[in-house]
Amino acid sequence: MEIAVVGAGYVGLVSSVCLAKIGHHVICVDVDQEKVRQLKLAKVPIYEPGLEELLKECLANKRLTFTTSIKEATKKSIAIFIAVGTPSKMNGDADLNYVENVARQIAVNMDSYKLVIEKSTVPAETGKRVKRTIRLNLPRKYMKDHKAAFDFDVASNPEFLREGSAVHDFMNPDRVVIGVESKKAEKILRDIYKPLKPKMIVTDINSAEMIKHASNSFLATKISFINTIAQVCEHVGADVLKVAEGMGYDKRIGRNFLDAGVGYGGSCFPKDVDAFIRLSERSGYDYRLLKEVRRVNEEQRKSFLHLIEDKMWIVKNKVIGILGLAFKPNTDDIRSAPAIDIITILQSEGAKIKAYDPKAIPNAQQVLKGVTFAKDPYALAKGCDCLLVLTEWDEFKNLDFNKIQLSMKQAIVFDGRNLYQDKDLDSLGFEYYGVGRKML
Repeated sequence: MEIAVVGAGYVGLVSSVCLAKIGHHVICVDVDQEKVRQLKLAKVPIYEPGLEELLKECLANKRLTFTTSIKEATKKSIAIFIAVGTPSKMNGDADLNYVENVARQIAVNMDSYKLVIEKSTVPAETGKRVKRTIRLNLPRKYMKDHKAAFDFDVASNPEFLREGSAVHDFMNPDRVVIGVESKKAEKILRDIYKPLKPKMIVTDINSAEMIKHASNSFLATKISFINTIAQVCEHVGADVLKVAEGMGYDKRIGRNFLDAGVGYGGSCFPKDVDAFIRLSERSGYDYRLLKEVRRVNEEQRKSFLHLIEDKMWIVKNKVIGILGLAFKPNTDDIRSAPAIDIITILQSEGAKIKAYDPKAIPNAQQVLKGVTFAKDPYALAKGCDCLLVLTEWDEFKNLDFNKIQLSMKQAIVFDGRNLYQDKDLDSLGFEYYGVGRKML
């Protein structure tokens, strides 16, 4: 099938490459001319395991092309995915300016039936607004008595891609959700995803949009819930890891997303929780549960900082090493990453910061000032008064702690991801502090 994807950001690029991989002809659009030029050369602007290899393959077999022209993409395609950014406004609402702009440009360039598909995360009723925008902006030469000489459909197809495993998630989906208004739109979307043989959830557009927000908000709630449990565990002398294990064996609960730490970050959970709260407020419902989820997440970082200040006594002029800058492993994304907030606060208290991350240093250098970036964990540890583990990269799991202990001024580890809960660092001469563990 001839498919267009508007937006070569995280979702748009992964979707474009994977749709081409399963046999479609895909034209991916982005307004950033330099990004498009780099993508044509098979240079990926983000780190995502497996993406670069697939991009090269799809460019070579000519199933994937890139352009800056929405007009070109619209003319050549039957199905058009909108995968542009929907950042948060100051009040928490999703900013749908890019979505509206793309819908308008698609409309003015339409000359035959098109299925326009929301792929971006948008609040309920956005599909209705996209449909109206297209209807109002259709070329006059194709209109007669305010009705198009051809028809079009709008659909919702939310993404459930996890950064760090997005290619795998697209190719092996738990489910594919489609919100449609016609059998024609349903058939096209079924045909698009047929090679994957997925579980298909077919519903109306509003429900499909809600499924995305509800899913991310629920996962954020699980994270904040286990972090509240961690707080109680620290006070009563319990171990949150054992509590999570015991809970996780219950099939009604499950173990995933019950990892206590310094809180969630990234481009999805914070933004989607804020947008869902605002959507609920506009509908007349005060979503106090999600407001508390957000508050707990913010407080978790403060709690971790309080632990550091308590055990270090004085942080001013102390050299603090940061293991991990990305909001999660296997990505270079630092948007809303706990590490960035924690570093900024420690710097305001006079601490000297060293940092290392396998992939996120170039992005971190754009937002962090006065930080010394190390080439590896061992260079990082040299001369440090303590280490903070803020991202659970596999590279960090099997470090030579004897070597690290000898190079530090003070052998203290604050493990914000409970990565070393089974390493017995105390026996190697470290003071070790996790999250939700028994405190000394």
